This record gives sequence, C-alpha cells and structure tokens, in this order.
Amino acid sequence: MFRRLLPFAIFSLLTFNAAAETIVGTVVGISDGDTLTLLTNDKRQAKVRLGEIDTPESGQPYGAQAKKELSDLAFGRQAAVDVQDTDRYGRTVGRVRVDNLDINSELVRRGAAWVYRQYLRDRSLLEIEAGARARRAGLWALPEAQQTPPWEWRTAKRVGDPQLMQPQAPQSLPRLKLSTSTCGAKRTCGQMASCEEARYYLNQCDVRRLDGDGDGVPCEKMCR
Repeated sequence: MFRRLLPFAIFSLLTFNAAAETIVGTVVGISDGDTLTLLTNDKRQAKVRLGEIDTPESGQPYGAQAKKELSDLAFGRQAAVDVQDTDRYGRTVGRVRVDNLDINSELVRRGAAWVYRQYLRDRSLLEIEAGARARRAGLWALPEAQQTPPWEWRTAKRVGDPQLMQPQAPQSLPRLKLSTSTCGAKRTCGQMASCEEARYYLNQCDVRRLDGDGDGVPCEKMCR
C-alpha cells in the first residue's frame, strides 16, 4: 500500500512546489499593459504575463495608457512573481509584487485593467474592478474603451471581424449620485493628490474648472 502511495505523494509535492514558486529580479522590459520581462537574479530573462487580469491591446482605446501604468509601477524596479502557471506561449503567469504592492490588483484599481474572468482565482479583484468602474478610473472614464473587453477584441482580430475591433460610438454612462460630502471640498488642481482623483472630481463631482480647455482631461500637467 505504501509503495503505491509513494509515487502519488512525490508527484503531489512536486506539483505544490511548482505552484508555490516565486521568481525575483529586475523588470527590464514592458511589452504591454499586462506583460513584462524580468531579469532574474541569476541573469535569466523571463517573460511574465500578469495573471487574472487583462489590459486593452495596443490597438484598443486605453492600450497605450495601460502600458504606461505598468511601466510607471514596475519598470526598472525589483519585483517578485508568485508563479501561477505557464501559458501556451511559454510565458510565466503570476501575481507581480513591487515593494509589497500587488501590481495586478493595482492596475485594476487604477482602471488600467479588466478582471480576466476566465482565469480568475482571487475574487476580491471583482470588488476592486467594481470600485474602479464606480469612480470612472482609467478606461472606465472612456465609453469607447468599455465597448469590447480585450479577450473579445483578440478573438475578433483572429476571425477578422472589423466591427468588434473598431471603437463603437460613445454611449453616455449614468452619472452616479454622490453627496457633497462624498465629493469633498476640493476645487483646484493644486488640491488633487493624483490624476485619478482629478478625474473623479471632474466626472463624478462635476468640478468643471479642473478641465480648463474643455477637452475632457482634467489638470493637464498631472494627467498628460
């Protein structure tokens, strides 16, 4: 009996160790909003796909901004990747941490990424995404960026469906009803702590003075 169980126990242990692996190194490249290159401490390069999230493709609205968000958070920094899997392209899939900040969830919080439902493990990401939608953070402030999730856009590209790949006509989003106390008393760009906060005050609190030239972008020096 013991001899029959021993191979299974060894296999289970190896599987657990592979799933629990963490690789550490410096982020030396950013391919897009959810893919980076890690130079490990033993001088190997690893292509890393951030797990459980999906960011707009380069040809989609907000694709370039999502890439910039990941670059701002991780490029040139020491990172740890908690490995979850290896995808069909040979990329390491996992949760990326920089200075104990979970980059995957931070991208969702900033509105730079969708939660990738098909590969979701951490359901708390859905709450974070819902909060980003409510604040109209990042891509959620752009109706055209919400029309097609990136996984559907890639499928449309493969099958050659141009209708799904093109931004659709913007549709107005219902404005949340917020109390004055929720919005706070901030009224100038100098009072904003971040571009995200400035967008929140412009779009949710209707502080139009933040958008002096009327182009929809508040506090130009902060948000460009």
